[in-house]
Amino acid sequence: MRATYMVRPTATTDDDERVGDPAAPGDSGERHIATVGRAVAVLTALAESPRDLGTNELARLTGINASSVSRVLATLARDELVRRVPDNGRYRLGLRLVQLGNAALARVDLREVVRPHLLALTEATGETSTLSIPGEHTTMTVDYVQSPSSVRSVAEIGRPSVPHATATGKVFLAHGGRAPEGALSAFTTRTVTDRRELTRQLTVVRARGWAQAVGEREDDLNAVAAPVLDSRGALVAILGLQGPAARFDAAAMRAGAEELLGHTVALSPRVAG
Repeated sequence: MRATYMVRPTATTDDDERVGDPAAPGDSGERHIATVGRAVAVLTALAESPRDLGTNELARLTGINASSVSRVLATLARDELVRRVPDNGRYRLGLRLVQLGNAALARVDLREVVRPHLLALTEATGETSTLSIPGEHTTMTVDYVQSPSSVRSVAEIGRPSVPHATATGKVFLAHGGRAPEGALSAFTTRTVTDRRELTRQLTVVRARGWAQAVGEREDDLNAVAAPVLDSRGALVAILGLQGPAARFDAAAMRAGAEELLGHTVALSPRVAG
């Protein structure tokens, strides 16, 4: 028996902005945009088919009318999520999905891959090591290994960085992250609030491969960070070290940065997309 990939019925007939029925019990509780549901159904049908599919076949498999399927396919093809085969006019999945899949896999596997490097960094330096991932506006800590010292900085899973006042944030900005709009907030007397000075520092970060923050988010906290880049030079993750300023001084930070660079170089081929 042939599989079908039906979308949920909706209250209106064919409005791209319409919202579907409320989620059934056990669902996420979110309401579903019908257009997205149709696109997912079409992609799923193509993914599970052993051959290329035409518009009418996809309409039968998904329960979506052919004109809507045609519009969905045109949109997906424009973004290279599907590809129209010139010889027969049928469709197959596009290479853009491979890129998206690789990115998703990298995020899923990232902590497992990086964990041994965090352990090694903390063992080598005695300081707290962190793994952060970039988002749209900042980075977020997703894993860390705490310093064994009784006097130590405390990392938190899910804590966002301040782009202009942290080492991980400066790496983020140096590699394409968006700088915050408006005035740069001062968290300490050392926080960089002048955009020209921030731009100068980001140039240094790109040139030497790592960033530092010296008492800029918290008075007694120093940190260094370095990027993990994929094969295209895009920022995938950021490794960091942080510690109390009295112990993690300029010399210790430079030594820590060298440790970071060794690990980021080793990691980059493993996360390359």
